[in-house]
Amino acid sequence: MKLILLGAPGAGKGTVAKMLTQHDGSVQISTGDILRAAVAAGTELGKQAKAAMDAGDLVSDDLIMGIMEERLKEDDCKNGYLLDGFPRTIPQAEALKGLLEKMGEELDMVVEIDVPRDVILDRLTTRRTCEKCNAIYNVKSNPPKEEGVCDKCGGNVVQRADETEEAISNRLDVYNEKTAPLVDFYKNEGLLFSVNATSSQAVVDAVIEKLNA
Repeated sequence: MKLILLGAPGAGKGTVAKMLTQHDGSVQISTGDILRAAVAAGTELGKQAKAAMDAGDLVSDDLIMGIMEERLKEDDCKNGYLLDGFPRTIPQAEALKGLLEKMGEELDMVVEIDVPRDVILDRLTTRRTCEKCNAIYNVKSNPPKEEGVCDKCGGNVVQRADETEEAISNRLDVYNEKTAPLVDFYKNEGLLFSVNATSSQAVVDAVIEKLNA
């Protein structure tokens, strides 16, 4: 399958993507993970991206498109891919359309995961991430066994700078202003499938049912 997952930060795109990859061997491609890896490695891209990410703003289209073109040409994408957190703007969507045409590929579907703002705020302000292996925890529903220590690797479990309440509110405002218009873009392309669910499993089930219809 070749899908785009749309939804506000905290809508569950990453979780849904991981579950869908187990369905048919497609690979999850998260620009957020790619950028965070670049920041951690201290690459030139990472340095350029860090300031914008810490403030909850979007990274420039040129940087993102360069990353995505290289990534989609890698061998593991031949079985399909799930784009998680990309595209984020209409120009990115148009650039992606051109890139896929150049590569002779087509999307199967664009899935919009629609989750209420108050649910998202609660999810993200209680989320914690391991600095070492990026394992994700939640102080309410899935805390590490020892506070502040990763169960998997023993790394420090912290609240990311972009997951404070102020940064999250800013990210949601940026999403509504710049990314939400993608819903209409892909509706006009005839690719949009909207799922209103707070359970990741419910989203996965709906997507698989739609693909098999």
